[in-house]
Amino acid sequence: MASAAKFKRARQFVRQRNKVGFTRARNSLPRIIRMTIAAIGAYWVAEVLFGHTQPIFAATSALIASGFGASTTMRKVLEVALGCTLGVALGDFLMQWWGRGLWQAAAVMSLSLLVARYLNSGPIFSTQLGMQSALVVLMPLSVDGPFSRSLDAVLGASLAILLMALLPTDSRRTPVTALNDLLRELGEVLLECSWAVRDDDHRSAFHALVKARATQRHMDKLPQAFSTALEVSTFAPTQRRHRHEIRRLAQRQEKFDLAARNLRVFVRRLAAVLSQSALAPEGAEQISALLRELSEAVNTLAHSVREPTVAGQRKYERLARRQLEDCAGQLDPRQMGIAGMQGEGLVLLLRPLLVDLLEAAGNDHDEAVAPLPRLMN
Repeated sequence: MASAAKFKRARQFVRQRNKVGFTRARNSLPRIIRMTIAAIGAYWVAEVLFGHTQPIFAATSALIASGFGASTTMRKVLEVALGCTLGVALGDFLMQWWGRGLWQAAAVMSLSLLVARYLNSGPIFSTQLGMQSALVVLMPLSVDGPFSRSLDAVLGASLAILLMALLPTDSRRTPVTALNDLLRELGEVLLECSWAVRDDDHRSAFHALVKARATQRHMDKLPQAFSTALEVSTFAPTQRRHRHEIRRLAQRQEKFDLAARNLRVFVRRLAAVLSQSALAPEGAEQISALLRELSEAVNTLAHSVREPTVAGQRKYERLARRQLEDCAGQLDPRQMGIAGMQGEGLVLLLRPLLVDLLEAAGNDHDEAVAPLPRLMN
């Protein structure tokens, strides 16, 4: 039995690992194509058009400059490209002066790293500059004469930069995916809270709290994702049509963050209230129904983020605002028939959450506050 359980866990691990690996490879396919075109294209241009023999530095510079990474911005591509080019040029220059050998390679690498740290604090820049300069000294002399490998490096880096501008990855993908994942999980948390209130189950509420806290990983991705997306949509001609959309979502980023934080506060309080069985059946029924409606509204907002067209986005944003305004209009404990500090406190905690969600859906602050009923003393 024990061996069968271990085998089952191993099989599940392999299946999950394969799923993650295939997904990562599929999502990286556009960048892989761009990197391949840059590297092989640079090699071909250097060999055929410039007549260089085995211009390996053209291919390596293009490949390294193209690179992987979710936050590959034009600044980072330029940084890596400059590091590769300077490294090859510095190695070529010092080799003409000092000659070739191990001590020369050590001296060139040390000096290159010193120059790199003086010019830039980035670890990638320093590594590339030092590595490329050392390779120039360690490899056999080029039959194409001095500084031919420097020209190859310039060619490769330039082609990588050009292809990044002409064939960029979709600037919307990373921020839209992070926002969609955040809103989808917020909707699931609200639905689980609705079930917890309906069943008077504080364990389910604690489970929802754990899930609500886990949404922070999506929030952590958003600043860099929007920064990269705005940069790509600015310099890449094929992505400029997305600039307004990305800027619009980026401006609401703070509201999404506040909504996630306010939801965590609400769920934490809900778990404590349910653990004390402090909600009357009538109040629990009202709060459960409200949370279910709020979950549907958040899912509609997530749908608006996923929409590929601006018209579709605005359509679902309007629908989400109507749903959220309907929820906001119910947030008066007396109108809901909820008595007692515990139930009233839960309703009051939902009010700032609704304001943040309405602002995230496109309302200004006055419009977001307007649907809330006035509370009587």
